[in-house]
Amino acid sequence: MRIPEFLYSIYERRLAREIDPDRRPCHVGIILDGNRRWAKELGSSASTGHRKGADHVREVLGWCEEAGIQIVTLWMLSTDNLNRSPGELAELMEIIADTVEDLGATGNWTIRIIGDLKLMPEEFAARLRATEERAGAGMTVNIAVGYGGRHEITDAVRTYLRERAEAGATLDEVADEINIGAITEHMYTKGQPDPDLIIRTSGEQRMSGFMLWQTVHTELYFCEAYWPAFRRTDLLRALRDYAARERRMGR
Repeated sequence: MRIPEFLYSIYERRLAREIDPDRRPCHVGIILDGNRRWAKELGSSASTGHRKGADHVREVLGWCEEAGIQIVTLWMLSTDNLNRSPGELAELMEIIADTVEDLGATGNWTIRIIGDLKLMPEEFAARLRATEERAGAGMTVNIAVGYGGRHEITDAVRTYLRERAEAGATLDEVADEINIGAITEHMYTKGQPDPDLIIRTSGEQRMSGFMLWQTVHTELYFCEAYWPAFRRTDLLRALRDYAARERRMGR
């Protein structure tokens, strides 16, 4: 039985009241999972699911902004996804580029691309870079494309080593001086706080390599809803759950 929208609205307001404003996350990462399974259950194509999921992004970002979140990181295309069939991958990249351009055109948010765009076709990468260069205001939205946690760490170490080599440092000197801070400064998210909360939709309970370096003390929340069906109530439940947890931060 379908629940009337006005009842959802009442429930949303109740959930919002239950969230301690002093305990809401600054940085939330979201693994947008379940587009293909959502479409399959409806008897539709994978591209239909990807398009529906992409159309949902702007609405969810609005909810995040209303909740006072300052940074949202959306994982939209992993390095593993690059192994999909050429046809599906081409459609998916076109959908992502359209979505990112749409988000940038609003001027509501600062768009930042994280991932290895060298893995992407140049036309696709150029569209993302052009959107990133537009001035934005308000909440920061990280778009993770061509992204994998191991790949990011490898990229960061490689960049750091090249910088030190260009500065004339020897291998022994680099080995002696390398530390956590040096690697952190070369991650895609440099200059940003680590995510406080990661939400994964679709019921899968694994990280799949998302933000491996940054999530040492991150709280995890797994939601049963597929991404296209993710509702504001699901977001508010995640924020309420986060606010109720005691974050020990390894202490």
